[in-house]
Amino acid sequence: MRAATERDGDELIARRHLPALPDRVWHAFTSPTGIAAFWGGSHATVPQASVTVDLRPGGEFALDTRAPDGRTGRLRFVYVRVEPPSELVFDEPVTGLRTTVTLRPAGHGTDLTVHQRKLPPELRTDQAADGLASILDALAAHLRHHDDGDSSDPSNPA
Repeated sequence: MRAATERDGDELIARRHLPALPDRVWHAFTSPTGIAAFWGGSHATVPQASVTVDLRPGGEFALDTRAPDGRTGRLRFVYVRVEPPSELVFDEPVTGLRTTVTLRPAGHGTDLTVHQRKLPPELRTDQAADGLASILDALAAHLRHHDDGDSSDPSNPA
C-alpha cells in the first residue's frame, strides 16, 4: 500500500499505515539511524553521519541529502512539540514550514499522518506530494526489513 496524499492550498497531508507499533515508528523518526534510513525516499540518500538529533522542544535535527545526480543539500528543523510516541511537531526555520507527525496504534501497526502547513509555493506541487509519499513508503520498507534494536515493540523480536 502506498502513502495517500492530499493537497489543500498551502497544506499537504499524507497518511500511511505502517507495519510496526508506535514506539518503533517513533524511534525511526527520532534517531539518526532511522532518519538516515528513510528520509531521502526514492529521490535522495541521507548519510547517517550527517544526521544530528537534539530531541526536545527548541532542539534541532539536521541532515544532508544527496540526489542521484550528486547534488547535496542540508536540511535543518527545530522541534516545537515532542510527545512520545504519539506526536512530533517541527518547523523548517527558513521557510516557516510546520510539520506535524501523528502516530496512532492500529492493530499490530501504526496509522501515521504527516500534516505540513505553510508550504512555500515551490512545494505546492504534485512532485512534492509524491516526494512525501515516497519518504513514507521508504519508512514502511525500513520498518518491514530492519530491526532498529527497539525491544519495546513486541512485534519486533530483538
